[in-house]
Amino acid sequence: CFNSGSSWNNCDFETNVCKFLPEVNLQPGWKRRNCQSGMGPPYSDHNGNESAYFLSLSSEMQSSSAALRTNIFLPTDEEHLCQIRFYYWVSQMSGTLMVSLQKHSEDTITNIWQFSGELRNQWNINTITINSTEKYEVIFSGMVETQRQGASVAIDDITFSEGC
Repeated sequence: CFNSGSSWNNCDFETNVCKFLPEVNLQPGWKRRNCQSGMGPPYSDHNGNESAYFLSLSSEMQSSSAALRTNIFLPTDEEHLCQIRFYYWVSQMSGTLMVSLQKHSEDTITNIWQFSGELRNQWNINTITINSTEKYEVIFSGMVETQRQGASVAIDDITFSEGC
């Protein structure tokens, strides 16, 4: 059960990209947009608000994949696991969204969650719990097949628990 009080830090993309996701970590394929941007689906944020902003990766971009890195988080402990909750949209059959973890001492990036497009175009919600004994970064990666019309991957309202 989520306590939406002050212990959760929310990234809703309404004004910019929040402090957990520095602008420098936003690869060119991601675009902060809303329905009025005229870029194909989704046509609203996860609340159905057409003027609200979200991040999206669209097949109209030259880049077919892009990553979004968080700041470096401190190690977690039993009392403070890092939970990251987010809304995601993956258009049918041609998009993939992955969440990965990169620990400070390793070059390798470990995939911890992945979703590929299903038949229905809708916003979904997911929560990931991270347990790490060392500093780490979380990476959201979107991919779309650029040949497809209206193919998109979008992400909205990324919320970080106080353990992050």
